[in-house]
Amino acid sequence: MFGPEGASNPIHVRDTIRKGLWTSHTSGLADGHVQGNVVILPEVLASDFLRFCQRNPKPCPVLAVSEPGQFTLPSLGKGIDIRSDVPLYRIWRHGEMSEEVVDIASLWRSDLVTFVLGCSFSFESALIEAGIRLRHVEEGKNVAMFRTNVQTEPAGPFGGPMVVTMRPMPAADVIRAVQVTSRFPNVHGAPVHIGDPALIGITDLSQPDYGDAVALMPGEIPVFWACGVTPQSAILNAQPAFCITHAPGCMLITDLLNHQLASF
Repeated sequence: MFGPEGASNPIHVRDTIRKGLWTSHTSGLADGHVQGNVVILPEVLASDFLRFCQRNPKPCPVLAVSEPGQFTLPSLGKGIDIRSDVPLYRIWRHGEMSEEVVDIASLWRSDLVTFVLGCSFSFESALIEAGIRLRHVEEGKNVAMFRTNVQTEPAGPFGGPMVVTMRPMPAADVIRAVQVTSRFPNVHGAPVHIGDPALIGITDLSQPDYGDAVALMPGEIPVFWACGVTPQSAILNAQPAFCITHAPGCMLITDLLNHQLASF
């Protein structure tokens, strides 16, 4: 699909996605490079959504915001075209997902503002380098994502429950995982919850709301990070007449290196 070493080159990966040759999740692609969640809204809603992100920096860390109608993101990568460089987009109308598409050029408008938010895929390489196994990566799966009973702080029409990702790991690895991910506040940072999923409203780890289930093995503890799919919950509440997001797990891959976002 990507050719020799192609999956490690963000420009080549985006080109493959742009051609419609990759429409799946991006976990493990362009290792070492920052990946981003995407939310595209009409300009009239952009200010409220930016305030929502500022009030909820754990699930919604802002990496870039475009000008209205701008479909390039030069601060994130050479030649990025947000209309075609995400593997799979979700189209939302009046708060409901109406369809999934691989290209949004025909839907583009001069009033659309793009937000790119940090993604936990960006710290996965650091966890792996620290010797922490990530079985969804090993098994070629998307990460498991769950809606919780933890409410975000609303802004304008935007609000609703936080979405989290879950990565199971042995108890001995949990402290190290906290230490590693704490270095990356721009891509969700440290976990928001460790242990009993019922305490945050999750009843069944085998039934994620988004992504793929990853079994909890004997001796493992579920570890939960804030997730950039949270805005999709907020969109359900806001019910904008029209907006676009990435499909869960199908991120924008940037030219930025993960270590550039590390705080220490």
